Amino acid sequence: MAKDFKISRPEGVCSKCDESLAPGEDIVALVKAGEEELIREDYHQACWVEPMEQQASANHDVLGVWRTKIPLKQEKKKLLIDDELLVNFFERLAGQVEPARVNLRYVLALILMRKRLVKYLGMTRQADGTEVWQMKLRGQEEPREVIDPKLDEFMISQLSASLGEIIQGDFE
Repeated sequence: MAKDFKISRPEGVCSKCDESLAPGEDIVALVKAGEEELIREDYHQACWVEPMEQQASANHDVLGVWRTKIPLKQEKKKLLIDDELLVNFFERLAGQVEPARVNLRYVLALILMRKRLVKYLGMTRQADGTEVWQMKLRGQEEPREVIDPKLDEFMISQLSASLGEIIQGDFE
């Protein structure tokens, strides 16, 4: 029978000297069995000496020891999209009835609201119960209509990611 184990996250400090471990630094990592989870300990190369290695190999709680590097901090990939491109895409999707395009226009409207390029004016309900948002683009007087397709957070995040891939050209 398989058992799921939780592994504690690295603390970013040497388990022997309590000094910070720098990104890109060579370290020794150790995993041992704890009461409720597997415990990870990281050590500076200089703190990991031969007697410790011998103790680790003799300790039955130690499950593994390996040499690795502290990962470099990666900046989040910023999606640099021209506001004009977003507005143009939003406008081109006006009047579309295909569900995928309605969903995409809705997500674009949310992005434009966050960027303060459109202002939410209110909502009306059609006879079939569909909610339609009235929005005004910055610098324009005529309101735009956006159908609220009632997407959940997961669908919104998936559409946002797909939109980013399309705009950056990272899709296949």
